[in-house]
Amino acid sequence: MSLDTRAVDARIADLASFDGRTVRLQGWVYNLRSKGRLQFLLLRDGSGIAQCVVVRGQVSDECFQEVKGLTQESSCQVTGIAKRDDRAPGGAELTVESVQVVQVAEPYPIGKKEHGPGFLMDHRHLWLRSKRQAALMRLRHEVIRAFRGYLDGQGFYCVDSPMFTPNACEGTSTLFELDYFDTKAYLSQSGQLYAEASAMALGKVYCFGPTFRAEKSKTRRHLTEFWMLEPEIVYAGLPEVCQLAEGMLRYTLRQVLQNRKQDLLDLDRDPAVLEAWDREFPSITYHQAADLLLQWKAEGKLDSQFERGDDLGAPDETALGEHFGAPVMITHWPAEVKAFYMKRDPENEDLVLGVDIIAPGAGEIVGGSVREDDLDLLQARIQAHDLPEEAFRWYLDLRRFGSVPHGGFGIGLERTIGWIAGVEHVRECIPFPRTMTRLQP
Repeated sequence: MSLDTRAVDARIADLASFDGRTVRLQGWVYNLRSKGRLQFLLLRDGSGIAQCVVVRGQVSDECFQEVKGLTQESSCQVTGIAKRDDRAPGGAELTVESVQVVQVAEPYPIGKKEHGPGFLMDHRHLWLRSKRQAALMRLRHEVIRAFRGYLDGQGFYCVDSPMFTPNACEGTSTLFELDYFDTKAYLSQSGQLYAEASAMALGKVYCFGPTFRAEKSKTRRHLTEFWMLEPEIVYAGLPEVCQLAEGMLRYTLRQVLQNRKQDLLDLDRDPAVLEAWDREFPSITYHQAADLLLQWKAEGKLDSQFERGDDLGAPDETALGEHFGAPVMITHWPAEVKAFYMKRDPENEDLVLGVDIIAPGAGEIVGGSVREDDLDLLQARIQAHDLPEEAFRWYLDLRRFGSVPHGGFGIGLERTIGWIAGVEHVRECIPFPRTMTRLQP
């Protein structure tokens, strides 16, 4: 069947704005049901789902029968009159005039029955087409756009860091090692060290890309490959680092509420939850957090192995997130549980000027600090951690030639999406997750 030349190509997300006009939608069959002279074709195109009403007598008999034979995920182009209707999915529907079938799909392996997570992950390349997963991917896009938009608006430059590195950033136990021609290399755990070098050239920078952790963890908050955004700013202390992280997160919440409300509804996420988080984040020190955790343990309200001086585990982060009901900033951490490059608190050498942001339901989404800017102290830390000084020679040069106070943070994209969307497992927040047990598809 030839295409209607009167039709204007439209995306389903914009269908309501074409009220009364002849448009052509291009997509795939999400669902199809018949009722006498009517067929209700739900079409998806990636931007949303639209109901296309096929009426016998208003289309050719050939077209009516052809539509009747369509299967789930069959591809087609549907031409008709757009009609604004608040009751319809997306606020509009299409009265069909003609349909051009591109391909009738084979029986679709993901049906309406319940499937286990293993099956769905094995078919991730197809599961992405479902309403919930597509909503998560659009939300992911929005969060990325908000991150970058906020920083770009603050005068930051995007200067991405390499994924192949000659050394560890935070220790050697969770590195993926590989052969790099005639030497050894590692997949990057973080782009921070290189972002520091970029900041010394441009003042305010961020890198954004995949990072890799060979951590043997199977929790719902861990992936072996995930995306992280890492801003770095010169002439900055801990207050500036905290202010930047909070400002970016609150801006992101507002952008999601403004542009992705339908996706939140498709995810059964109440927008009012996000609105309540757009307020000044509470801030406590590590020792204040430890007081709370130890009190809850003593009262039998928290099942945790935590002791003062330990890093926080998942139960501890969950408890703190629930207690504050909003993202909480935890500052001034014990030096022993943090990375070598973090600057010590001048008022207490046992602590570092670091901050983690714990989000309700997601745990740690931000980890940041002021960086040690003293050459001798940094050199001593590298030696104390048994790190190869030769591999860090270039990093130490940043302290030899024009060292300044500076700081920054890393924010995990997938955990942030999981927090905003209310998703239990971060594996749904990345198109193709990589975990200890999954390298396919």
